[in-house]
Amino acid sequence: MPKASKQFGTADDIEIAFYDAISRADLDALMAIWADDEEIVCIHPDGTRLIGYAAIRASWEEIFTRGGVHIRPLQLHLLQNMMSAVHNLVEAVYTTSGTQRDVHILATNVYVKTPLGWRIALHHASTAPGQAKTELVASNVLH
Repeated sequence: MPKASKQFGTADDIEIAFYDAISRADLDALMAIWADDEEIVCIHPDGTRLIGYAAIRASWEEIFTRGGVHIRPLQLHLLQNMMSAVHNLVEAVYTTSGTQRDVHILATNVYVKTPLGWRIALHHASTAPGQAKTELVASNVLH
């Protein structure tokens, strides 16, 4: 596991670096922002759950053989405390020519604060059918 050389002061900073690395297909930059823990998890839209640094690295390496994935995070909903942050968002996926594809991804990113700054501990992405819908907020509803 490579040691991250850059410290991220906020969960927002690391999220920007996460999507930037994905868009550039920069595997080393992407893997440097994961938490230094073998319990990290990545779930891709195909439903594959990967646990641990080696499995996650291999999956992104395969994805990057086709080039970067251009994603614009939308509709961020967050929950944060002093040591962790959960970001739930819609990802708009774009082609290399810059046109939006007719797909959106529902994603949850979990960040943890470590002695080295904020790091990602979980990325869970699921393909959602149809167009991205405007957020609906319900109060006093459990499910």
